[in-house]
Amino acid sequence: MKQAPEHLVNLIEPIVEGLGYECVGIEYNPHPKHGCLRIYIDNEQGILVEDCSKVSHQISGVLDVEDPIQGYYHLEISSPGEDRPFFKISQFEQFIGSTVFVNLFKAINGRRKIIGRIEKVEDDIITLEEAGQVYEVPFNAMSKARLVPESRLFNPSIEKGARSGK
Repeated sequence: MKQAPEHLVNLIEPIVEGLGYECVGIEYNPHPKHGCLRIYIDNEQGILVEDCSKVSHQISGVLDVEDPIQGYYHLEISSPGEDRPFFKISQFEQFIGSTVFVNLFKAINGRRKIIGRIEKVEDDIITLEEAGQVYEVPFNAMSKARLVPESRLFNPSIEKGARSGK
């Protein structure tokens, strides 16, 4: 998964959780001029702009003091939304029975993109079912994974991209 480097996760996750939020995941895309550190937060009541602001203020202070990232970057705090990204195996376990859109580093059974229902999670293998075909996907083979909201399950543009293997 496209999770931030471990030193950033270890620094940021406890701060987010200490403020009473779930740290869904952290993405870091380094770039000399346009770097981005994106932190996804959630809680049972949902996320408001005030929640993002609170977390941003706290994280900014720690990042200024600790200075774990060299160069310029933009800090974003966000709700995961209904098409939430997955960063951890436990997130697949939490959503067994739901449909996910998965990008793979290398093809499995000729497929690099799969839209499938999570059937089970055993160790680091996520079993997905798509149109009667079963795929056993190692967690570390996934470059990205997102929940597919029920309202989008039959969106032709999503399915076309997945079925064509692009």
